[in-house]
Formats: sequence, structure tokens, C-alpha cells
Amino acid sequence: MTLTQELVLLSVRTEEDPGADPTRVPLSEEQLSELAKRLHDEAADEPLWIFAYGSLIWKPDFDAILWRRGRVRGWHRSFCLRMTRWRGSEKQPGLMMALRRGGQCNGIAYRLADSDRIGQIRRMIRREVGTLEDASTIRWITVETDDGPLRALVFWAGPKGERVVANQSLSNVAKILARACGHMGSCAEYLYLTVHHLEMKGIRDRNLWRLQEMVAAEIKRIHGIPELA
Repeated sequence: MTLTQELVLLSVRTEEDPGADPTRVPLSEEQLSELAKRLHDEAADEPLWIFAYGSLIWKPDFDAILWRRGRVRGWHRSFCLRMTRWRGSEKQPGLMMALRRGGQCNGIAYRLADSDRIGQIRRMIRREVGTLEDASTIRWITVETDDGPLRALVFWAGPKGERVVANQSLSNVAKILARACGHMGSCAEYLYLTVHHLEMKGIRDRNLWRLQEMVAAEIKRIHGIPELA
């Protein structure tokens, strides 16, 4: 990888936690419980799988007992969600990945342990979406694997609203990712960890691979680091 840990460190800086977004209403405990139970019931007696394409690959926050490489058709990764918290700020907004319509996406399907499935689903909902509006991005999708198709939950598929930034060029995305940082870390770190762990699982996303090269070059340019001939 061209985007190294040393370059990622240059993108990280100390930022204060601005707290919850006042424009978004969090799920109540009752709403969270109802949504978790509904998703649990929809899985019925079948194994519960989660499709990971971004941070859930390297920070799952659930008890996985199996994993498989898988492909989802009709969806693709996109840095399309503008964020002013976590890995961005009001001064320098960042971008988070979601799934947009079209193409295909290679990622990891994780099977949850059967114990405390509702509790695990609750944790994922609270971490991944947190609001009733964003809960609409939780979907059931079909994942193709070498062992056959499976049904899986995915988060942030088909987001809508004012935070969605569409039709950004890779060069513009690279400029944002090279600069944005929040109290949880930088966008360059988010990209690095995703690409690195996809590689560890035997997956290379062509666009992400190109993007990490561009972000590395942008960080070098910002800090006056010459490119090797």
C-alpha cells in the first residue's frame, strides 16, 4: 500500500468531541428494542449474517463465529456521507462510506453467535445508525459466497437526505480524506484500515486501491514530502 501508517499519522490531530448532532433525533430505548427484535424475528431460525464492507470489517462490535468472502450485486462502495463528527469536523467535514445503487461490492459476511442475538443487533444499530431516520438504511441483501448465497443484514445501504454527497470525483474525495479528522480519528486512517483489512482477507477493491494511492500523494503534497522517482 502507498498509504502507510506513517502517512496516516500525519493526518491525525487532536479534535474535541462536539457531542451529539442537535439536528438528529436519537432512537429511544423503546424504538431501539423494537427495531432489534423485528430484525431478529425476520431472521427467524436461520443463522444471522452481517455484510461488512467498511469499518465493520476491522471493528465489528459483535460476536462472529464464522466469516466468508462475499459479493453483493447491485450495490457499490461510495464515500458519499458528509460527516462533521467522529472523523470530521464542522471546520473540515469528512466523508464516510455507504452503499449506493449499481455495480457490485466485495466484502465480508460474518455470522453472529446465536447467543444474545437481540443484544448484538442493538449494539450494532446504536453504533451504526442511532437515529430513526438512518434506520431506513438497514437492509436485507443477498450475498454470493463460494459456499452459496446467503441472506445478510447491511447498514447504510441507499442513504438519503442532506448529508448525502453525490457524484464526487475520486480526486475530490482524496482531497477530503487527506484533510478531515475528528475526535475518533482521521478519514485517511478509516480508508487505510479498510483497505488493509480487505487485503488481509484476500480482497482488493480497485477504486479503494486507487483512492489510497491518491490520498497518500495528497498527504505528501500537504506536508511537502517529495514523491520518489
